[in-house]
Amino acid sequence: MLTKTLNLESVQHEFDAKIARIKRRVVICAGTGCVANGSLKVYQALAEAIAEKQLDVVLELNEEKDADVYVSKSGCQGFCQAGPLVSIEPEGFLLCKVRPEDVQEVVETALIGGQPVERLLYKHPVEGHAIAKRNEIPFYQRQNRYVLGDCGILNPEDIEEYIARGGYSAARKAFVEMTPEAVCEEIRVAGLRGRGGGGFPTGLKWQLTLAQAAEKKYVICNGDEGDPGAFMDRSLMEGNPHRVIEGMMIAARAIGADEGYVYVRAEYPLAVQRVRKAVADAEQAGLLGENLFGSGLAFTLHVMEGAGAFVCGEETAMIASIEGQRGMPRPKPPFPAQSGLWGKPTVINNVETLATVPLIIRDGSSRYRTLGTEDSPGTKTFALTGHVANTGLIEVPFGTTLREIIFDIGGGITDKYGNPDPNGFKAVQIGGPSGGCLTDEYLDLPLDFGSVKKIGAMIGSGGLVVMNQDTCIVQVARFFMQFTQNESCGKCVPCREGTKQMLALLDDIIEGRADDTTLRLLEDLAEAVQLGSLCGLGKTAPNPVLSTLRYFRDECEAHILQKRCPTGQCKALARPEIVASLCKGCTACVRKCPVGAISGERRQPHHLNANLCIRCGACAQVCKFNAIVGV
Repeated sequence: MLTKTLNLESVQHEFDAKIARIKRRVVICAGTGCVANGSLKVYQALAEAIAEKQLDVVLELNEEKDADVYVSKSGCQGFCQAGPLVSIEPEGFLLCKVRPEDVQEVVETALIGGQPVERLLYKHPVEGHAIAKRNEIPFYQRQNRYVLGDCGILNPEDIEEYIARGGYSAARKAFVEMTPEAVCEEIRVAGLRGRGGGGFPTGLKWQLTLAQAAEKKYVICNGDEGDPGAFMDRSLMEGNPHRVIEGMMIAARAIGADEGYVYVRAEYPLAVQRVRKAVADAEQAGLLGENLFGSGLAFTLHVMEGAGAFVCGEETAMIASIEGQRGMPRPKPPFPAQSGLWGKPTVINNVETLATVPLIIRDGSSRYRTLGTEDSPGTKTFALTGHVANTGLIEVPFGTTLREIIFDIGGGITDKYGNPDPNGFKAVQIGGPSGGCLTDEYLDLPLDFGSVKKIGAMIGSGGLVVMNQDTCIVQVARFFMQFTQNESCGKCVPCREGTKQMLALLDDIIEGRADDTTLRLLEDLAEAVQLGSLCGLGKTAPNPVLSTLRYFRDECEAHILQKRCPTGQCKALARPEIVASLCKGCTACVRKCPVGAISGERRQPHHLNANLCIRCGACAQVCKFNAIVGV
């Protein structure tokens, strides 16, 4: 255990000496996704199988012991589609979808034989060939993992390994070698902008807080990530919690704060656990508390669990929650920089923003500005999900196009069966409930704050949901509207009632009750909610609806005027039928139909009488050829 007399260079040298005594390292992904798929069972089975082969195996590094294999856990390695993941160093092998029953073969082939296990390697979704090394897989090869660089590599619960990789050196530099003004200026010159969705310049926010005359100030880390399908902040807290803590220390130095809060949603139990352990280890090492780095300055840190309200991601609602009040936003000004937590000047940054700060202080603002664009320097993490071959957590420089992300990193579009569909792209939802749908005309749009804003969308916290041609865009808009309506705190009428009415109008469209006035009413209502809502949740809630009406109006009108869902996904509008080209004439549907609506000869395409069909779905359940649609 580290002591209060910590010397960063000594820790680094000691760790390097320990790791040098290890012949091979096996890293099992222990992020939430892989843990849910059984990676901890793989971890245990590997440790036992290696020992059975009479190899020296260690689960914790010991400076006095040589070992054949060091088995460790990591945070999210990003490639969630292929989990549970096992990395083998120094060869650089990446094994995918590893199960406990695969462990014996992994030990014999990879750890003893030095060769990858062929059947566990990543297969290219189009070309089909296997790729053994992680850095040769297009998913990783075409990223720039700057903030995520150590996630999926280091042990997130080992403070010594973080220090050995340069950890806390930036905090020491900020406390010992720099003034608060110099820290703020370095971040301002770097051009770092908030990654929580708004994109406000971080250095300017810090300078405004520093300028406030107050004896007490606070730093808050916003880990209340709530967008559907977004897990960027969670993965950082799970995979590199010390980086987030170090960013908070630097922010505290910049504004003159001596106390901070990490606000983490309670639905992230693994992130809560690892952040709490990281705080405790940092306190034990003297990196948190009194007289940091001999500077005479103090910084204490608390971890607080949020109850899961999406609105608490808004900074004034989060402040109310920390104070023990109901999480509801309040009008601004005053801004938190002026009057925040308990009325004191407060800086609130999200997890990704704070995790970027140590890299800027350590490497310099000029190095940081080599990444990204002039308006949006640096990189951005995205949660890539939906109808795409490779889903997971990615990081790319600002200015990267959607085409590069979806087709190069993501491996291209898939159909409803998971097969490659090169021409299947329909849209991508960007920015979660606050964003909008972008069509193929924007595939070559550079993703940065300015470019995306010009087309009426927003990058948001970084969710990307890719949709193929089988997706009903009206249902997508309804999904996000239902989410924001459920998460509205109810404080202001436009958001509380407006989102409810927009949801009702979308239900009318999907269920066939809409008429030719519905779209105009929906647009007027959306604009009213945008203008009249108190906080960002309400102001951005109509974005998915407005983007749907802008880019997919024909599809909306087909639902209303023709009472037809072009994709066949809306059950109330779908006409039940049997696709003749798919039907094999097995008669299973004939035997199952309770009302005799299906007829046909064996081995000949069958016919479904839509007037008799009661849409119970029994026929579709027994059809092995997916020939029955619209039920």
